[in-house]
Amino acid sequence: MENANMGTTARKTGSTLRWLLLTALVVTALGCSSEKYAPEAAATITDSAAAAAAEAPGSGGGADSAKADLGVLLAYEHRVRVRLSGDQIAARAKAVQDACSGGKFGACAVLGMNQRGGDDPGASLQVRIVPQGVEPLIALAGQGDQIAERGIQAEDLAVAVRDNSMRQDRLRREHARLLEFQERRDLKMADVLTLSQRIAEIESQLQAAEQEAAQQQRRISTQLINFDFATTATQESTSEIGQALKEFGGIVASVIAFLIRAFAVLLPLGLVGGFCLWLLVKFMRARRARRKAAGG
Repeated sequence: MENANMGTTARKTGSTLRWLLLTALVVTALGCSSEKYAPEAAATITDSAAAAAAEAPGSGGGADSAKADLGVLLAYEHRVRVRLSGDQIAARAKAVQDACSGGKFGACAVLGMNQRGGDDPGASLQVRIVPQGVEPLIALAGQGDQIAERGIQAEDLAVAVRDNSMRQDRLRREHARLLEFQERRDLKMADVLTLSQRIAEIESQLQAAEQEAAQQQRRISTQLINFDFATTATQESTSEIGQALKEFGGIVASVIAFLIRAFAVLLPLGLVGGFCLWLLVKFMRARRARRKAAGG
């Protein structure tokens, strides 16, 4: 009876060990699979970000849904050239700047502003605004038919976002492992110092990656517009003629000044050269006179 019980116990123990071994193998396989398919997981993250961008306020609905299906994350940049009379440039540029700063068409930030006056007035303005405010702000700048040129370009940041997400994930895992290892009591002082240095490096890299991710998200969720305000073609031609007439006197004065400087340089050279020529002629005459006297 005891032998039977012992056999039953042995069979149960063997089954338990086999079950534990199988469980360990499954866990190991799952761990390897998660490492193997990390890029696919990052791609899933990228696709989710694209879908979130498509659902953001001011998105283009079906068009943005198509972009999300393509897995692209686009950062848009607009270039707008506005031509109008010179006396309107400053006021128009100020109106666009105030509309952006005041959030008239949504969240907006002025990144740069340059203005020039005189005979060739003009202004340039660079802003970053949410997508739904792009068209109203451009319409305010052009006010209909005053937009002479407009262009748009987009940069796909999907790969950069995916790579940065994978980098952050790797750094966080390494940081967590090092923190766990740092808690061990049997570490030597040199090992503790090396660990602390490596942890600081990882934290610095992780902070840089997070800042890059924030910059990428800002470029995706908002759009950059470069405004260039210039005078009309007719006024520009008139301005060039007036500028040429104004430069006429300066050009004549420059030529006269050049001639005076050239005369000032050549005068002493001419005097020295003339004196040398006079000495040479006098020497030749004296030589001929001596020869005549010797021959006579």
